[in-house]
Order: sequence, then structure tokens, then C-alpha cells
Amino acid sequence: MVSDDLEAKLKPIVIREVWSDNLESEFELIRDVIDQYPYISMDTEFPGVVYRSDASGSAAPYFRRLQPSKHYVILKSNVDVLNIIQVGLTFSDAEGNLPDLGTADRYIWQFNFRDFDVARDSHAPDSIELLERQGIDFERNREEGVDSARFAELMMSSGLVCNDSVSWVTFHSAYDFGYMVKILTRRCLPDSLDEFMTVMKVFFGHKVYDVKHLMRFCASLYGGLDRVARTLDVDRAVGKCHQAGSDSLLTWHAFQKMRDVYFVKDQAEKYAGVLYGLEVF
Repeated sequence: MVSDDLEAKLKPIVIREVWSDNLESEFELIRDVIDQYPYISMDTEFPGVVYRSDASGSAAPYFRRLQPSKHYVILKSNVDVLNIIQVGLTFSDAEGNLPDLGTADRYIWQFNFRDFDVARDSHAPDSIELLERQGIDFERNREEGVDSARFAELMMSSGLVCNDSVSWVTFHSAYDFGYMVKILTRRCLPDSLDEFMTVMKVFFGHKVYDVKHLMRFCASLYGGLDRVARTLDVDRAVGKCHQAGSDSLLTWHAFQKMRDVYFVKDQAEKYAGVLYGLEVF
């Protein structure tokens, strides 16, 4: 006989696509589950980067060559002029259970935003091509997507932010939190890294885990999310890479496996509150 816990984990996982017309009703569901599922794994999709450090060239690892304060200058330059495309949220309890909303499925959420206009807004062409190949429909986002101002209002009353009971799990998330702070404050990012981290902690608290930072303390883990997941023998349970909902779930599963393998008795907590590339201790 299959235990109730195992049976719950065998339920299919469904990505709940959120658009303008179902934004309020989906937030009602989220408000109902946040107390029982207080671990929130987040991923965002955005139009790449258009400003880079002079020392970096086009190489991806530029953020590791910069001091955190200089990395923040580049991050702010990009986030201030670019617009969010997707936010993915996975809710879980400490045992890894996902909300089933009383149905035969389990659910994660993917918010599609209207803010970005591929025809007019700044973007990195290679990033847009990649997102299009992965199935993002920019025309539909413009026509049916979520207004980030309304999203921010609902976030503030949802229990997701300014709530000491929740924990946030992310992967290489300086830009993710940059866009979230921009959306929530409705203004450009603060001028200094210290100011940014202060604002971020007001919204998201101190229990923020950046898997990319945690990897520093895990032998043999390196690279991007998909490489780390393969090393940990963690499969992508639903969806495609470079779609925010799917990546948020893969990030959560990678974090769970890292916690079980590399961190015991809550040791991961001492590494919380640090974003990879923006290390302020």
C-alpha cells in the first residue's frame, strides 16, 4: 500500500500560467497556501544584459571578476532600463511537498508580464532568441500579460513579502531580486549596494538561499542550474529550461538535494542572506 506522503509526491506537477485575466484569482490561491508551504523558490526571465563591465568582454563569468559594489553598478544599469518577462514561483513545505489545492495534481506558478515590448524596449538579441526558442510568446505577453504594478500590489498583500515565516530559494539571483525590488518599489534601484541589500531584506527577509552561493561549500558542484542538477541527479520534473516556472522548481529540487547531501541539521542557514556576486557579509 502506497503511503499518503509517497502518493502525494507521485501526483503530476502542473504549471499554472498566470495572465492579466486570472491574476487576482491565482493570488487568492497563493494566499491560501503560503502558511502551509512557506518555502518559495523563485526564478525570473528578463531580456538579457545590455551593459557589461569593460573588463568583461562578452564572457559570462564577468560578475565573478568584479567587486560586489562594481557588479551592483552593472546590475543596476541593466535592471533600471530593462523590463521583466516572467516570474516563476514554487511553493513547498520543509519536506518538499507542493500544494495540490485539493486536486489530483500538484502546482507551481508562472507569471507572464506585459511590461516588455520586444519591438521598442532595450534587450540582448541573443537572449530574446533563446527565450523564443523555449516557447515564450512575446506578442501574447504584450496583449494578455500581467501589469507589474498590479502584481506588486497583490504581492504586498499576499504574505509572500515582509513575512519572517517564509524562506526564499534561488539560483544566481542578484538579477532576480533586482527586478523584484524594482517592481515592488516602482522605481529605479537604490544607488548603492548597501541600500539595495537593506531594501531587499525588508521585503524578503534574511532567509534567502542562493544556490549558486551555497555551491562554494559543496565539493564538485559548478556551472549553471542544469549542470548542477545533473551532477546532483535531479531531473527537471516539468516544463523547459529558461521558462521561469520550470526553473523555479528545478532550483527547489536542487536545493533540497544539496541540503540533504552537503548540509545537515540546518547548516545551510549560516549561508543565508548572501547573493552570489553581491556578497555583503
